[in-house]
Amino acid sequence: MKFLWSTLRVKNLEESISFYEEVLGLSVSRRFSSGSGGEIAFMGGAGDTEIELIADSEGRDINVGSDISWGFEVEDLDGKMSLLNQKGIAFEGPRSPNESIRFIFFTDPNGMRIQFAENL
Repeated sequence: MKFLWSTLRVKNLEESISFYEEVLGLSVSRRFSSGSGGEIAFMGGAGDTEIELIADSEGRDINVGSDISWGFEVEDLDGKMSLLNQKGIAFEGPRSPNESIRFIFFTDPNGMRIQFAENL
């Protein structure tokens, strides 16, 4: 069994796509109408687990739970922290619970908690 994607309802699809392109370096792999006045965009690379962003036409509130996060491995955590600072995105950390990893947490425009982790 292969994990294919994780879905996130978003307030603004364009804002969310820009965030995931500029901050996480993901690209849109496909984008289409949901058939109910909304739109769906998948982001990620070929063969990778993707993020599915769904924007509906109702403009309802987004409720992302505080007990879930998405983790991404990065090569240079200091460089990512610098990027987040440049973009005015607040983050928690860095933390290093042991000598083999350090990480930070921040949130996307919809409140999704994201972790950048660097293996040492």
